[in-house]
Amino acid sequence: MIALIVIIAIIAVLAIWLISSYNGFITLRNKTEEAYSAMDVSLKKRYDLIPNYVETVKGYAKHEAGTLEKVVSARNMAMGASDPEERLANENVLTGALRSLFAVAEAYPDLKANQNFIQLQDQLQRIEEEIAGSRRYYNGVVNKYNTKAEMFPGNIVAGIFKFTRKPLYEISDEAERENVKVSF
Repeated sequence: MIALIVIIAIIAVLAIWLISSYNGFITLRNKTEEAYSAMDVSLKKRYDLIPNYVETVKGYAKHEAGTLEKVVSARNMAMGASDPEERLANENVLTGALRSLFAVAEAYPDLKANQNFIQLQDQLQRIEEEIAGSRRYYNGVVNKYNTKAEMFPGNIVAGIFKFTRKPLYEISDEAERENVKVSF
């Protein structure tokens, strides 16, 4: 009789642990999706603002067509991404292209004095700060999720219920870490 009670208690503890662990994964997965969504909203704002910014710079920097085309192309690639991994990789390319565009804009005093340009640049700067914050939040939540999915005993529950590793937002191209060079 005591053995039966002990077995039932062990099964109950295991069931409670399994339910708790499963619910923890669901919570972290939902937070990961929320973080990605928040980042996506900021990226959408940036996608909408970039054409205006490019058009304003285009009027002043006609011989910088290559830089402007790279920005537009990178924007289109990022918008057309089909999954989070591709989206994160394309966002790295867009960020690098925007850094080049910012450097070009700095080289034109008349452009920097244009009120429309100043407003666009301020908006884009605020959006870039939002994106940076949402990327940090996304990476933090994904890190918690991935850690739980890989550590024992969470890896058992992750394996049973197919909770797979999520991608972190990181710079994959070392060239993006270098300063942008502008020469005329």
